[in-house]
Amino acid sequence: MMTTATSAAQVPAETSARTPPQRPVRRFRREGLVKAMFLAPAALYILLFFGYPVVKNLVMSFQEYTTKTFFTGEAPWVGLANYLTVVNSGLFWPAMLNTALFTVGSIAGQFVIGLALAVFFRRKFPLSGFLRAMLLLPWLLPLIVASATWRSILDQDSGILNEFLTSVGLSAVPWLNSPDVALIAVILVNIWIGIPFNVTILYGGLQDIPEELYEAASLDGATGWKSFWHITLPNLRPVINVVLVLGVVYTLKVIDIILGLTNGGPANATQTIAIRSYQSSFVDFEFGVGAAFSNILILISLVFAIFYLRGNRKQVDE
Repeated sequence: MMTTATSAAQVPAETSARTPPQRPVRRFRREGLVKAMFLAPAALYILLFFGYPVVKNLVMSFQEYTTKTFFTGEAPWVGLANYLTVVNSGLFWPAMLNTALFTVGSIAGQFVIGLALAVFFRRKFPLSGFLRAMLLLPWLLPLIVASATWRSILDQDSGILNEFLTSVGLSAVPWLNSPDVALIAVILVNIWIGIPFNVTILYGGLQDIPEELYEAASLDGATGWKSFWHITLPNLRPVINVVLVLGVVYTLKVIDIILGLTNGGPANATQTIAIRSYQSSFVDFEFGVGAAFSNILILISLVFAIFYLRGNRKQVDE
């Protein structure tokens, strides 16, 4: 009898010992459900306003989607025909080259000038805050307003810039009318517009670098360019990565500045992939071809971002 009672007492004890671990599991599941409920609205928003347009654009690129589709609702499946039309068009490769030149030129100018100004404003001096605020004005202006303003400045006959050049004995430059100069003019305007973004982000990154590093380096004789190369740039690398990736992705899809200045001309000298996508969709009303152009642009952006971030990760690991 004593043995039976002892074994019976041991069974509830073992059962009760096994029961408590189930409570953390239920608690963990409950917390996961609460987190999912908080994330659900954001996920739904992203799917509706970002996921759906991307998927719709991808599907359109495989269809014969024209103005007729809006009335009949029919969009025949054409497979890769739109992409073949894009690649075989006479403006595709010139547009690719212009896109590369426009992107590289804009990013290089914006980053170099933005970094120089950020380092300059790191030093406190009178009116530094006011001047930093003034630098934001190009960023705050609507792009169509900025392009219209620069179009009047760069006008060959009555532009302020050519008036200045002729007043000092130089000849007027056909900034927006010459195929040899138009792309350079558009790049310069885009650099002017992008400088405030670079200054703002890089200046914020510079504020996170401890001043003690510069003081210690000065004791070892590392000042000026030496401190810039060995302290500023290494510590600013994460911010530089963000600025360059965002800058490239933004510049690849620039359209309003080019439309406002040259509308892709003269003689298609400023045609880019983004401009070709716009004109195919909203000028020629070939929405399937325009979607193919835009998907190529998205693919280029993704490839650049992946390779750049992987290369940077390897450098950090090393």
